[in-house]
Amino acid sequence: MTTASVPAGTTRSDTPPPDELRIVPVRRWGRWVAAVAALAAVAGLIGSLAGNANLHWDVIGRYLFAGLIFDGLFTTLWLTAAAMALGLVLGTLLAVMRLSTNPVLYGLSSLFVWVFRGTPLLVQIIFWGYAAALYKKVLIGIPFTEVTFFSADTNSLLTPAVAALLALGLNEAAYTSEIVRAGIQSVDPGQTEAAHSLGMRPVLTMRRIVLPQAMRVIIPPMGNETINMLKMTALVSVIAAHDLMSNIQDVYAQNYQVIPMLVVASIWYLALVSLLSLPQAWLERRFGRGHSTGRVSPFARLLSGRAPRPTGAEDPAPLTKDPA
Repeated sequence: MTTASVPAGTTRSDTPPPDELRIVPVRRWGRWVAAVAALAAVAGLIGSLAGNANLHWDVIGRYLFAGLIFDGLFTTLWLTAAAMALGLVLGTLLAVMRLSTNPVLYGLSSLFVWVFRGTPLLVQIIFWGYAAALYKKVLIGIPFTEVTFFSADTNSLLTPAVAALLALGLNEAAYTSEIVRAGIQSVDPGQTEAAHSLGMRPVLTMRRIVLPQAMRVIIPPMGNETINMLKMTALVSVIAAHDLMSNIQDVYAQNYQVIPMLVVASIWYLALVSLLSLPQAWLERRFGRGHSTGRVSPFARLLSGRAPRPTGAEDPAPLTKDPA
């Protein structure tokens, strides 16, 4: 409870009891002016685009739900899901290898991350797409012997879709390993030691103690990586993997309506990214229980000027009369 202060040179008994004080939020008129100016600018931009005849809204409407576009969307979606699954599994394995005390496992994991994180993704996509120029056949057997368990022609095995999946998945594994490693290292080592002192095996300790706490750190960047992966699939158009961007390019190569077709692609990418943001937000709330920041909506902040306050912080007590 906050009490009213006593002016210097007077005693509490000489101070008249003040009436109950009422807190009035500061009127931030400048914030309202800036918000109105920003909304006016956005409305002007939307009006300009809506009335621009060069945008050819009829072309956009004709191709927005075309079958060719849906075929590309299907390829984009399964490529995103498969590449993220490959990157998550391989990245987790690489993170465990890099945290190992075994110098060979640590070195191999570091080398993988160095190679696939240090070269541009576009270069990796082109490399896998033209791997047949380096190896005519893919052989699996015992090195430095004639023993071969599997043999296949490289061009028939590495189709454009498979090459795109390998490039995206291996590149994603390099980034995922660093995210998982950071999440594991964010957990206090004392909890692992305590679990081991109770007789829990390392695998059980990792699954029941470490990973549930590390997920709070892992989920937000992994959500961003998933959204980035969805957009990076557009790069596989250079090897004609028939994703959304590849089909868009095929269309505007014939009708020369480049900007309208790019608008079609942008609309679908924005819609898919918005859908992916929903499970990310749910997972963040799920694994962030007990660590909420007490977020306030932007509109509420605009009206009241409130700032996010960490959970556990008590609201200031109202000013009341001193009972003495």
